[in-house]
Amino acid sequence: MACRHALVKAESEGVPSAPTISPGEGRRNDSGVALVITLLLLFLMSVIGLAAVLSAGSDLLINGYYSNFRGSFYAADSGLNIARQAMYNQLNSSFATSFTTFQSPPPSGVTGLDATVTTYVRTNYGGGGACPINPSSYSTATTCYLNAGTGSNSWAESFNIVPANTQVSLAPGSPTAIFSGTTITGYNYIYNYTLSVVGSATGSEKSTINESGSFTINVSGTPSTYSQSFAIYGAFITNYPACLGALVPGTMTGPMFTNGEWGFEPGGSYIFTDAVGQHDANASYFVNGNCYTSPSSSYTKNGTTIAPQFQSGFNRSQATIPQPANSYSQKWAAIDGIGTGEANANPTNADMNAKLKDLTGAAYPSSGASSGVYFNYDSSTTPPTLKGGGVYVEGNASMVVSTSGSSGQVFTIKQGGTTTTMTVDPVANTTTVVSGATTLTLSGVPTNSSVTPPQQGTMAYVNGTITSLSGPGEGVGAIQDGAAVTISAANDINITGDVRYKTEPVTMTQNQIPSTPVDTLIPGNDKGQDLGIFTANGNIIMSSSYADKNLQVDGSQAVIGSNCASSSCGFLVNGCINTFNNVGGQIQTNIFGACLNTQNTYYDRRYNTKSGFAPPWFPSTTVVNTGASATALIITPQRTQWVANSGQ
Repeated sequence: MACRHALVKAESEGVPSAPTISPGEGRRNDSGVALVITLLLLFLMSVIGLAAVLSAGSDLLINGYYSNFRGSFYAADSGLNIARQAMYNQLNSSFATSFTTFQSPPPSGVTGLDATVTTYVRTNYGGGGACPINPSSYSTATTCYLNAGTGSNSWAESFNIVPANTQVSLAPGSPTAIFSGTTITGYNYIYNYTLSVVGSATGSEKSTINESGSFTINVSGTPSTYSQSFAIYGAFITNYPACLGALVPGTMTGPMFTNGEWGFEPGGSYIFTDAVGQHDANASYFVNGNCYTSPSSSYTKNGTTIAPQFQSGFNRSQATIPQPANSYSQKWAAIDGIGTGEANANPTNADMNAKLKDLTGAAYPSSGASSGVYFNYDSSTTPPTLKGGGVYVEGNASMVVSTSGSSGQVFTIKQGGTTTTMTVDPVANTTTVVSGATTLTLSGVPTNSSVTPPQQGTMAYVNGTITSLSGPGEGVGAIQDGAAVTISAANDINITGDVRYKTEPVTMTQNQIPSTPVDTLIPGNDKGQDLGIFTANGNIIMSSSYADKNLQVDGSQAVIGSNCASSSCGFLVNGCINTFNNVGGQIQTNIFGACLNTQNTYYDRRYNTKSGFAPPWFPSTTVVNTGASATALIITPQRTQWVANSGQ
């Protein structure tokens, strides 16, 4: 009872009593927690699943895009190879593979071949829009090519060349003659190309690849004959007997040949950059006044060594090269601009009376004349029209050539107390002649009609001796850019001062263009300027009135002919010259002694690289080869640039 009492007492004092718990009553407050947790877990799993689906879908899209882009890239690359091969095939099938005659400068190749090949590739592989995506729509009618995706393991892809966006082009460069010694054994032609191809796959992605490069066409062989202008030579000497004398030391560039044998002396610096050839088996070497012949390219005697630098070989025992036939008549060329094929090989007084007039309109006398300056022009037109190839001077005369403005070529001719000035301006298409108070303005300029198509060219022919020929002064340009001129005389030509190009075509010192040798063509300096100086019977006699006793004469100079005497058709020096420079070449029948310290020939390399390039109405010859062989054609493609653009 006490215990129970005590208990009652405690309640009465405010101490709570333990609650009474019914069975199951303790779980009613936890109802719904498991459901919430389950829903949370289900939501989390849904989010994870959705993320996985989105990630997988993105990967599929990325992989698909990349796959389609790679497909378009491979389509473009394949199309590039196909288009390049098509160019190769067209060149190989269309280029001449047989040459019976080689010539220098070489012919320009197959006329219009570049346009033909370009048109073929554009026609067969070019389109105006995108290729269809549906492989069943692929056809040549839609200009989509390559794999249509219908094979068992194929990839649907295509390519095209879209002229509005991407291009294909083929452009020929200047051909070059290939020499073995002085014999032409072939040609090199270079065609530069550009290609740009768009590739497509099964999607909308596209890839563009641009490529540029070149095709080098090598035509080789030994033809039975070849024709060449004598401007091809840096130096040519028909008669150079053994032990006649030594060459003047200096830098000699361009092909050199003699039908005799070259002579060298000690102490002289001889530098030959191109092939040197001769007919004789031996060369002449001069030591202490004595001459020794040897087949060697250098020679030592009594401790003295003569060792010319033959940078491209010294070829002995070569076949002789005949004198140029001079198929032109320079006299006729001045009269009618043709110079070949006229009824009379040499114009008669009646021929000249019918065609030539002085600037007052008086005809050349039918009985002949001893002096005077004449032109071929039609006085029935207004203004009168020039019809000939230049100016015809009867009798001895002096001549100064100079430039006027940016296009005028001036010839100042003096005979006694009479001065006649002729200014040829191809830009204005006028030829103006002035003598005293009389001025005659002619429509047109002198034209070389012996070539096809006719070209601007001037022949200044003196039917006598040119007593003095020079430019306006030392170091001053005398031959205008774009002017093609030949100055010719029946007898001697006395060069008394510099006759230079306004723009020099080649370098005259090593590294004038960085890291290039002397006599390198200067980019941008080919202005078409071309000078020939020629006499078939007289000599070219040089002198210098300058304080430094130097002289420079540009152009190809020829004193050569089939009727030359032993005392003519050579180069002579009046007095002494310190340094003589020639940008072009020197051709002669005979060689004479000269008071000359240094002679440098800087060969005009346009003469053997630029098709058809030679002074107007310049002598040429036909060379016959004894060991003719068939020609071969080798085409070598070379890629110089390859650029892939991003997919579109």
